[in-house]
Amino acid sequence: MSTVTGQFIEPWLQNWVPWLYTSSYWWTVFGLTGNLMFSSRFILQWLVSEKSQKLVVPPYFWHLSFWGSVINLIYAFHIDNAPILFGVCFLPFIYGRNLVLLRRACGKTETCGERKPALQPRALKPA
Repeated sequence: MSTVTGQFIEPWLQNWVPWLYTSSYWWTVFGLTGNLMFSSRFILQWLVSEKSQKLVVPPYFWHLSFWGSVINLIYAFHIDNAPILFGVCFLPFIYGRNLVLLRRACGKTETCGERKPALQPRALKPA
Protein backbone atom coordinates (compact mmCIF):
# COMPACT_ATOMS: atom_id res chain seq x y z
CA MET A 1 0.00 0.00 0.00
CA SER A 2 1.48 3.34 -0.99
CA THR A 3 0.54 6.72 0.36
CA VAL A 4 -0.30 9.38 -2.19
CA THR A 5 0.54 12.90 -1.14
CA GLY A 6 -0.68 16.10 -2.71
CA GLN A 7 -4.32 15.10 -2.95
CA PHE A 8 -5.81 17.02 -0.05
CA ILE A 9 -5.24 20.75 -0.50
CA GLU A 10 -2.54 20.94 -3.17
CA PRO A 11 -5.04 21.13 -6.07
CA TRP A 12 -6.36 24.43 -4.64
CA LEU A 13 -3.04 25.95 -3.58
CA GLN A 14 -0.69 24.76 -6.34
CA ASN A 15 -1.35 27.76 -8.59
CA TRP A 16 -0.96 30.31 -5.76
CA VAL A 17 2.09 28.87 -3.99
CA PRO A 18 3.83 26.47 -6.37
CA TRP A 19 7.06 26.57 -4.31
CA LEU A 20 5.17 24.92 -1.44
CA TYR A 21 4.94 21.67 -3.37
CA THR A 22 8.43 21.42 -4.80
CA SER A 23 10.55 18.53 -3.60
CA SER A 24 13.81 19.56 -2.00
CA TYR A 25 16.31 18.67 0.69
CA TRP A 26 15.56 22.08 2.24
CA TRP A 27 11.97 21.09 3.01
CA THR A 28 13.32 18.29 5.18
CA VAL A 29 15.63 20.73 6.95
CA PHE A 30 12.73 23.16 7.38
CA GLY A 31 10.48 20.45 8.87
CA LEU A 32 13.21 19.27 11.23
CA THR A 33 13.83 22.87 12.33
CA GLY A 34 10.17 23.27 13.28
CA ASN A 35 10.20 20.01 15.21
CA LEU A 36 13.43 20.91 17.01
CA MET A 37 12.08 24.33 18.00
CA PHE A 38 8.82 22.86 19.21
CA SER A 39 10.46 19.99 21.11
CA SER A 40 13.27 22.05 22.64
CA ARG A 41 10.76 24.09 24.63
CA PHE A 42 10.09 21.11 26.91
CA ILE A 43 13.77 20.44 27.60
CA LEU A 44 14.53 24.10 28.28
CA GLN A 45 11.47 24.47 30.52
CA TRP A 46 12.47 21.35 32.45
CA LEU A 47 16.03 22.66 32.95
CA VAL A 48 14.77 26.04 34.21
CA SER A 49 12.34 24.31 36.58
CA GLU A 50 15.07 22.02 37.91
CA LYS A 51 17.35 24.98 38.50
CA SER A 52 14.58 26.84 40.37
CA GLN A 53 13.36 23.70 42.18
CA LYS A 54 9.80 24.68 41.26
CA LEU A 55 7.61 24.65 38.18
CA VAL A 56 8.60 27.55 35.92
CA VAL A 57 7.28 28.31 32.44
CA PRO A 58 9.65 30.93 31.01
CA PRO A 59 8.43 33.31 28.31
CA TYR A 60 10.63 31.71 25.64
CA PHE A 61 8.58 28.52 26.12
CA TRP A 62 5.66 30.31 24.43
CA HIS A 63 7.85 31.85 21.74
CA LEU A 64 9.31 28.43 20.84
CA SER A 65 5.78 26.98 20.91
CA PHE A 66 4.46 29.63 18.54
CA TRP A 67 7.30 29.67 16.01
CA GLY A 68 7.73 25.89 16.08
CA SER A 69 4.02 25.41 15.42
CA VAL A 70 4.05 27.97 12.58
CA ILE A 71 6.93 26.13 10.89
CA ASN A 72 5.22 22.79 11.49
CA LEU A 73 2.02 24.14 9.93
CA ILE A 74 3.85 25.34 6.82
CA TYR A 75 5.56 21.96 6.58
CA ALA A 76 2.20 20.22 7.00
CA PHE A 77 0.90 22.19 4.01
CA HIS A 78 3.98 21.04 2.10
CA ILE A 79 3.43 17.34 2.79
CA ASP A 80 -0.33 17.82 2.22
CA ASN A 81 -1.55 15.21 4.66
CA ALA A 82 -5.00 15.82 6.16
CA PRO A 83 -4.48 14.29 9.64
CA ILE A 84 -1.25 16.19 10.15
CA LEU A 85 -2.75 19.45 8.86
CA PHE A 86 -5.74 19.16 11.16
CA GLY A 87 -3.44 18.26 14.05
CA VAL A 88 -1.37 21.43 13.77
CA CYS A 89 -3.67 24.00 12.16
CA PHE A 90 -4.94 25.59 15.39
CA LEU A 91 -1.69 25.52 17.40
CA PRO A 92 -0.27 28.85 16.16
CA PHE A 93 -3.50 30.59 17.19
CA ILE A 94 -3.43 29.05 20.67
CA TYR A 95 0.24 29.84 21.27
CA GLY A 96 -0.16 33.28 19.70
CA ARG A 97 -2.95 34.01 22.17
CA ASN A 98 -0.68 32.91 25.01
CA LEU A 99 1.94 35.38 23.77
CA VAL A 100 -0.68 38.16 23.82
CA LEU A 101 -1.64 37.24 27.38
CA LEU A 102 2.04 37.11 28.35
CA ARG A 103 2.64 40.56 26.89
CA ARG A 104 -0.33 41.96 28.83
CA ALA A 105 0.89 40.37 32.06
CA CYS A 106 4.40 41.72 31.53
CA GLY A 107 3.05 45.20 31.01
CA LYS A 108 1.22 45.13 34.34
CA THR A 109 4.04 43.84 36.55
CA GLU A 110 7.55 44.97 37.33
CA THR A 111 9.07 41.55 36.62
CA CYS A 112 8.06 39.16 33.93
CA GLY A 113 9.95 36.03 33.09
CA GLU A 114 13.42 37.07 32.01
CA ARG A 115 13.12 40.76 32.84
CA LYS A 116 15.20 41.97 35.74
CA PRO A 117 13.89 44.48 38.24
CA ALA A 118 15.06 48.03 37.73
CA LEU A 119 17.76 49.32 40.06
CA GLN A 120 16.49 51.64 42.75
CA PRO A 121 18.49 54.84 43.32
CA ARG A 122 20.21 54.99 46.70
CA ALA A 123 19.59 57.90 49.01
CA LEU A 124 22.62 60.05 49.63
CA LYS A 125 23.95 60.12 53.17
CA PRO A 126 24.46 63.55 54.70
CA ALA A 127 28.14 64.51 54.86
